[in-house]
Amino acid sequence: MSTPDLSKLSIDRGAKSFAPQRKRRWVNKWTISAAVVILAIAAMSLRAARAPAAVELATVTTAYPTAAITLLNATGRVAAWRKAAVSTKATGRLEWLGVQEGTRVKEGEVIARLENLDVSAARDSAVANAAAARANLEQGDAEMRDADSSYRRAEDLYEKKFISESSLDTARARYEKAKASISSLKASIGVAEANARQAGVSVEQTLIRAPFNGIVLTKNANVGDIITPFSSATDSKGAVVNMADMDTLEVEADVSEASISKITEGMPAEIQLDAYPDMRLLGKVSRIVPTVDRTKATLLVKVTFVEKDARVLPDMSSKVAFLSRDPKSEERKPVTAVRPEAVVKRGDRDVVYLIQEGNVVKEVAVGKPEKLGDLVQVSGVKAGDKVVLSPPERVRDAATVTLAKK
Repeated sequence: MSTPDLSKLSIDRGAKSFAPQRKRRWVNKWTISAAVVILAIAAMSLRAARAPAAVELATVTTAYPTAAITLLNATGRVAAWRKAAVSTKATGRLEWLGVQEGTRVKEGEVIARLENLDVSAARDSAVANAAAARANLEQGDAEMRDADSSYRRAEDLYEKKFISESSLDTARARYEKAKASISSLKASIGVAEANARQAGVSVEQTLIRAPFNGIVLTKNANVGDIITPFSSATDSKGAVVNMADMDTLEVEADVSEASISKITEGMPAEIQLDAYPDMRLLGKVSRIVPTVDRTKATLLVKVTFVEKDARVLPDMSSKVAFLSRDPKSEERKPVTAVRPEAVVKRGDRDVVYLIQEGNVVKEVAVGKPEKLGDLVQVSGVKAGDKVVLSPPERVRDAATVTLAKK
C-alpha cells in the first residue's frame, strides 16, 4: 500500500461560504412577509376609509320660539270652575228629558220634567180658590157701598127727626160690619194667592232648568227613572245631568313645590292640548291654590284661557309653558328645528347632512342655528326629514352612509 501524497492537498481561501447565504435567504423572506403584511394593512385601511360610514339619524321636527322664553313646564287638565250636577228638590218619575251629551243649553231653559199631574191639579185648585176670594171681595165691596149709602141716608133722616136713633144705630152697625168684612175678604185673598204660589212652586220643582249657559257633559238618568233630591232610595237617581259653563274653562296644572317661586299671578302662559298638539293657546295664571299636596309635593296653579277654542273640552290633558314675558306674534309661529348634534361646521358654514334615496347624503346649509330649548332652529330642511346625527369628518356631500344598528 502506497503512502498518500499530502503535498497536493490545499485550502481554497476564495471559496464561498454556505452559512452566510442561508442567513441572507431568511432575511429576504422576513422582509417580503413584512411588506406583504404592511400592504395588507394599508389595503384594509384604505378600504375602511372608503367604506360607507355607519351613522345614526335624527328627525327634523317643528318647534316654537317661545321655548326660548319658557321658565317652567307643567302638565295638567282642563276643568270648568263653573259646573253643576243638575237635579230637583221634588221627588218623582222622570217624564221627559230634552237633552243629550253635548247639548248646549241656556240659563233657565227646561231640560227635563217630572210627572206633575197631581201638583198641577193642586195648583189649579189653589188658583181657583184665589179667584173665588177675589170675587167674594167684589161682593163685599158692593155690600159695603150699599151699607155706606144707607148709613148716610139714615144720618140725614135722623137729623130731620124722621127716624129714631135706633134706626140710625142699625144702619151704622151694618156699615161697620160691611167694612170689617172687606178686611177679612182681603186677608182671604192673600191666603188664597199664597196657596196658589206654593202650588206653583211645587209644579216648578218638577221642571228641571239649566242653572246657567253651558253644555251637557253627562246624562245620568233616563225617562222612567225615579228622581230624588239625595238619591237615597233604591234604584233612584240624584242628578239628571252634569253640565259646565264652557266660558269658565281653565287648566289646573301641578307645579312642583320647589318651582312655585317662579310662578306669579297674571304671568303669561302657553297651553298645548294633547288632543291637538299643533294648537297653542295663550293663557295667564289666574290664581295659585294655597294648599300643598303632601303626597306629590305640588301646588295647584289655575291658568285661564286668553284665547279660546270650541274644541277645548273639560278633562282634556294639557301641557302648560309658563313664559317670562308676553310672546311676540312671530314667536308663536312654528319653525323647523333639529337636535344640535346634527349641525356641524364645514368651512365657514353650518350644515346638516340630509339622507336621500340609497342612503346618499346631501349637504344642506342651515343658516345660523338658534337655540330653542333642547333643539336648535334651522332652515333649508322641513319637518320629517332625516338627517345624520354627529356626522364624522369624512362624511361629505354625495357620500354614501350606512345606518348604525341600535
